[in-house]
Amino acid sequence: MNTREACVNADLKDPLAPLKDCFDLPPGVLYMDGNSLGVLPKTAAARAAEVIRKEWGADLIRSWNTAGWYDLPARLGDKLGGLLGAREGEMVVTDTTSLNIFKALAAALRIQQGKHPARRVILSERDNFPTDLYMIQGMIDLLQQGYEMRLIDDDLPLDKALDDSVAVMLLSHVNYRSGYMHDMAAVTAMAHERGALAIWDLAHAAGAVPVDLNGADADFAVGCTYKYLNGGPGSPAFIWVAPRHTSDFWQPLSGWWGHSRPFDMAVAYEPAGGIRRYLCGTQPIVSLSLVECGLDVAHAAGMDEVRRKSLALGDLFIALVESRCADHPLTLATPRNHAERGSHVSLRHPNGFEVMQALIARGLIGDYREPEVLRFGLTPLYLGYADIWDAVDILKDVLDTRAWDKPEFKQRSAVT
Repeated sequence: MNTREACVNADLKDPLAPLKDCFDLPPGVLYMDGNSLGVLPKTAAARAAEVIRKEWGADLIRSWNTAGWYDLPARLGDKLGGLLGAREGEMVVTDTTSLNIFKALAAALRIQQGKHPARRVILSERDNFPTDLYMIQGMIDLLQQGYEMRLIDDDLPLDKALDDSVAVMLLSHVNYRSGYMHDMAAVTAMAHERGALAIWDLAHAAGAVPVDLNGADADFAVGCTYKYLNGGPGSPAFIWVAPRHTSDFWQPLSGWWGHSRPFDMAVAYEPAGGIRRYLCGTQPIVSLSLVECGLDVAHAAGMDEVRRKSLALGDLFIALVESRCADHPLTLATPRNHAERGSHVSLRHPNGFEVMQALIARGLIGDYREPEVLRFGLTPLYLGYADIWDAVDILKDVLDTRAWDKPEFKQRSAVT
């Protein structure tokens, strides 16, 4: 597609194009930051009003039973699980990604202590999302049992790092910075062959790329719902546990919501059966309820069609940037190979932060990550081919005119 007219025609033939009407997009904005925070589903405001005014306001505490609040984490887990290759009763939507990493990591280490007590390495990736690394560091400090963190990078590839000292491997399926995507099935098989358990962070994969947790024989998975799943800012995360592990561990955050009979008010903790034991405290019902609005749109789209369009948008974006912005110091940081690419494209520029602020001021909202990385989320549910053309138009103009080289674009806010 080398003209805007061709992009418009492609949008007219796109089976996902009507889903754009499911979202409340501000006029004059090209939103390419759905890899960090998805946009507002139009049904969310009405759902929030229903929860607040009727279920909370009118029905009050009765809604734990009458509105299904008590079962909401598991019901949403089943709906989300259908997008991720999980079966009924294997996933719950609850807590944050960081807390769910703690739960999964503690569970995996306890299992390995019983099977391979000498293993004391937790393997991750130097370029993993920081919270994953921080939670590993915190776990090591808490346990005080000689564990260490080992990080794969260019100098230490996975095949070499994954030896018989590794207890648990924690990787992101899609890298938050580069968009690189691991082959989940192949990497999990390698971990299992060498006696390690595999935890997958799906924060940048869920709702963006096809995932088959059972098919990949994964052990644990966590992730958030506020990116490609459009659950809202800070919406609850999720945790999945392979059925073979569900009952192997006494959940470390043994809050009352994970008790087998929470309203017995017993003194001693007894974990619930199945995935409910991975719940902790009372659930945030308002934000939890809104997650379903995004999930409904994702189910209407279908992951195969989402993936097809995502790759097409990515190919188009890369091709247009390289042909129309060739005179500028942009470096592609995202794999071209479809099998290794998630659903965002990252470009490096020496003045990446300033460039992104200038783009945002022009209505093209992406985001910036250190070092020098411009990230552009390609969300097929509400982005079209003409949007990609227009985005590159803006990028080219900002670079050609050096519009980014102004004092106001060098000021950093608390959130970048």
